[in-house]
Amino acid sequence: MSEKAKRYEEMSRKYGDPWIWGIYFTLIFLSIIESYSASSREVATAGVYMPIIKQVVFLAIGGLLLYVIYRVDYNNKTLLAIMIPGLGLVTLLCLVYVRLFGEVVNGAQRAITLPGFTIQPAELAKLSIVTLLAYILARNQKNKDVKTTGMVEAASVVAVFGFLLLQSGLTNTLLLMCISGSMMLIGGARLKRIGYVLVAYAVLFGVFWVIKNHNDNQEATLNGPGATSELIVQEGDTLGTTGGDKPVVNRQSTWKNRILDWWHSDSLVYKPITSKNTQEMISRMAQAHGGITGVGLGNSRECSRLPLAFSDYIYSIIVEEMGLIGGVCVLILYLWLLARAAMIARRCRRVLPALLIIGMASMVAFQALFHMAINVGVFPVSGQPLPLISKGGTSIIVTSVAFAIMLSISRTIANQNSKNNKTEEAQLPDDLRAENPTQMIRENEWK
Repeated sequence: MSEKAKRYEEMSRKYGDPWIWGIYFTLIFLSIIESYSASSREVATAGVYMPIIKQVVFLAIGGLLLYVIYRVDYNNKTLLAIMIPGLGLVTLLCLVYVRLFGEVVNGAQRAITLPGFTIQPAELAKLSIVTLLAYILARNQKNKDVKTTGMVEAASVVAVFGFLLLQSGLTNTLLLMCISGSMMLIGGARLKRIGYVLVAYAVLFGVFWVIKNHNDNQEATLNGPGATSELIVQEGDTLGTTGGDKPVVNRQSTWKNRILDWWHSDSLVYKPITSKNTQEMISRMAQAHGGITGVGLGNSRECSRLPLAFSDYIYSIIVEEMGLIGGVCVLILYLWLLARAAMIARRCRRVLPALLIIGMASMVAFQALFHMAINVGVFPVSGQPLPLISKGGTSIIVTSVAFAIMLSISRTIANQNSKNNKTEEAQLPDDLRAENPTQMIRENEWK
């Protein structure tokens, strides 16, 4: 082993993977700079320093959680108990509550408002689905393959969480499906079985769409053309009720209109800016204004006109200020995180840590890819924050926890690989000690 590899291994044993640390701190730096640059609308109402203070506070809370969690071995029984059943139960209760009584934010019923802060259960669901699937797939291993019962359990969990998330946004459900597919692949499931699961997802979604379309049409007929409400919603949304007096936003018409607009859209150059396409048009103008090298940090022209520039469209501001080069560099950061997680996953002797680290990395990377695809027009318009960079307390904290788990696993695995290769992870329960089907032959190699 070279001197450089030895130093890298020593750093990994003490602190976790240095590359993951580097990506984390780079994203933190970008978050502070770009979130403040994109907050001109908030500056006008809340003051010059309030937007950056709020962002730094959430980053500090996330950093504190990261420091506490990453120092604990991933196989600690207390940590596993909190991560898997505890987090899953809390998230499920939050999703049910927000579906029935949640606050409407940006045209969707998606938030729980508590004194002093707001919780977005959709962000917690992403973290929960990774831990639950890692547990299910790890305990259903047989001959380095996932048993049929394990695939059914995993798909059922995703279906339940996905159904509860549909009210808050279609992209969150699609994101869960992408994460689950990645974890099933790493867990050793055969491509044929993964294909069956994807077909089942498609069938369930189709059934839901037909039923919801039928119910919405009946509701519109009963309400009549003169039915009104004081609730302000986005264009394309329709209103229903929960059986009480509280109005509920029906998002299906919004999804349909956005998909049709995206599918049939011509060149935006010839389209006038309307209330319907303001975000889409101005985000493209911001990216075009940035060109190859950008206009410089803090020099965005469109941030004052672009709605939600500090959250759902912050990537457009990044491209405007840092240009195409900066936008590609941000993309590479998230892809490199996924690559590092994959390399560490292949060094795990057990499937549980491999699933956890690849699941957390997939959660962060896929969410970033969804955000960027929406901003540049590859996907239809939807709301999805850019991990660690967009403003939003729940998203920042959840992403920080994901980084903490990845660093904990990388540190634990580095220490185990530095000892006798036959050492068992004694703290893991017997049903979670299945071997990693993607493990590298050379277990000691750590570069």
